[in-house]
Amino acid sequence: MTELVKYDAARKAIAEAKAVDEVKHIRDVHIAMAAYARQAKNHDLEADAIEIRLRATRRIDQLRVAQKETVGLATGGDAMKARVGEKPEVDRPTLASQGIDKNLAHQARTLGAMSEERFEEVVSDARAAVSRVVHHVVDQDTKAERRAERELELAANQRALPAKRYGVIYADPEWRFEVYSRETGMNCTADNHYPTSPTEEICNRPVGDIAADDCVLFLWATAPMLPDALKVMDAWGFTYKSQFAWAKNRAGTGYWNRNRHELLLVGTKGDVPCPAPGTQWDSLIEALVGRHSEKPEKFYELIESYFPNLPKIELNARRARPGWDAWGNEVMEAAQ
Repeated sequence: MTELVKYDAARKAIAEAKAVDEVKHIRDVHIAMAAYARQAKNHDLEADAIEIRLRATRRIDQLRVAQKETVGLATGGDAMKARVGEKPEVDRPTLASQGIDKNLAHQARTLGAMSEERFEEVVSDARAAVSRVVHHVVDQDTKAERRAERELELAANQRALPAKRYGVIYADPEWRFEVYSRETGMNCTADNHYPTSPTEEICNRPVGDIAADDCVLFLWATAPMLPDALKVMDAWGFTYKSQFAWAKNRAGTGYWNRNRHELLLVGTKGDVPCPAPGTQWDSLIEALVGRHSEKPEKFYELIESYFPNLPKIELNARRARPGWDAWGNEVMEAAQ
């Protein structure tokens, strides 16, 4: 018997049932069936089973009402007589004797009191809820698989820092920002877009090995990761000097505020000349937001105007740029 035939048969049996215990048996069977279907990831069967459970619960109340209007139901007075040993005038059934506890009776009365139209909306919403859960699980599984693949690629690429030494290093590390809950707060994190790394792992990269004796570091940091960025700058052998702020055209996420800026920290090692007086850029640079984590063209132009002749490398680059060397997961993928 196919699932559709079983579904139709169950609906027919509910509609034709004359006794509460018949409907309760159908309901119990489909509660178990929903649990099995969920475990087996048969989501259509799960939705069918949930619908049958709802219809059976509503039918229990319809039969209760019909029973009350015919043979009646046991009242509180009948129960009192039974406790003191007296026999009630009429032997009326109780809900408990038919396997209906108070919780189920309440559910049945709630569904039974609904109009037919409202009840069908509840059934439709219950089926849709199963579908939403399925899509969420599939989406999360896909993201997890994609992230695992990218993480493996990143692990291999991180061992490939070039041997050349540079006077300018421009870095946008894959910061791992710890949300309050990694179970419920991951929807908007960078982990959904690319593999992230702990701060200690970023600190341990041999960036100092590719830095010239006189070198300037431009290091991106988000507001909550500022202490981590300063720690990384020090670990790489640079001394903090100043910063620029990127003023974005729209606000992002945040706990204390909705961040609409990002910081570009400037650090140096050795003897690096500041820009000539009158040539300095404004510390606040307005630019449009691009793809997730993509940095505006203006900051490349700033660096190139300050140090037009020094050899430059971009770490965690998205694409190759003329006159620059580049290292990073995405730029290496593009070159393949």
